[in-house]
Amino acid sequence: MSRFLKMHGLGNDFVILDARDPDNGIGADISVRAASLVADRRFGIGCDQLLIIRPSDTADIFMQILNNDGSVAGACGNGTRCVADYVMRASGQDRLAIETASGILHAWRCQMKGADLIAVNMGAAGLDWHQVPLAGEQDTLHVDLGADAPALAVCHSMGNPHAVMFVDDVAAIDLEDIGPKLEHAELFPDRANISIVQKLDDGKFRMRVWERGVGITLACGSGACAVGVAVHRRGLGGRSSEIVMDGGSVFIEWRDNGIEGGEVIMTGPVSYVGQGVLDDSVSALFGDHHAKA
Repeated sequence: MSRFLKMHGLGNDFVILDARDPDNGIGADISVRAASLVADRRFGIGCDQLLIIRPSDTADIFMQILNNDGSVAGACGNGTRCVADYVMRASGQDRLAIETASGILHAWRCQMKGADLIAVNMGAAGLDWHQVPLAGEQDTLHVDLGADAPALAVCHSMGNPHAVMFVDDVAAIDLEDIGPKLEHAELFPDRANISIVQKLDDGKFRMRVWERGVGITLACGSGACAVGVAVHRRGLGGRSSEIVMDGGSVFIEWRDNGIEGGEVIMTGPVSYVGQGVLDDSVSALFGDHHAKA
């Protein structure tokens, strides 16, 4: 039987499987069927993403990220914070290097406004059109996504493709309708995460998000990073901002430290929900090394 842990970062929830223990029965190749079954909120445990912790030759751990439709994600900021806290608690570490498909991320414990939080260096933003990627060359600061978009988008990569649109009232936008249309817009060969953002009177930024391969979520870490970068690129705020999502706030710092694209630091809380074991019929799917289907 395979043991699992359920965690969330501001309502962005995850099922975490630790494949470093060979007795846990997690194979090297997880099928789409297995991932989507566990992620299903009626027939499985339910989550936005499935996170698998594996050994790494270049960092403390490797974190594999699968969306709840079984597709691969390159980055997951809230999930990175959750996995970092879990591994650091077990190892007694205060800092952790996490290898992902998009590179190595560094996480550490910190305090902010009296709260114990986890910070993650999400790496540099990819600002050029080919880094997003877009289907053709254009200015990523003012991207026209067509009639379904409520505003011109700011597009860049935070390990995943992101499109950020600033509006007067996020509540007035039918994100459930436009989200899938914009995610699959022809301009995004790898699809994209869609964020709708409103500047609040107190200088904070209210964000609603449609995640690629998932749908509407209560929070999106890499999306919040993308919003923090877009805020400064559009001249709407400084390099540090508080991003308020449906599940709560994270704090974003876009560093001007001489690194191309500028490193983005995200700081926020993590929460534990529970742990258990998967039924044998489900565990058997995770030991399947056959082609994904």
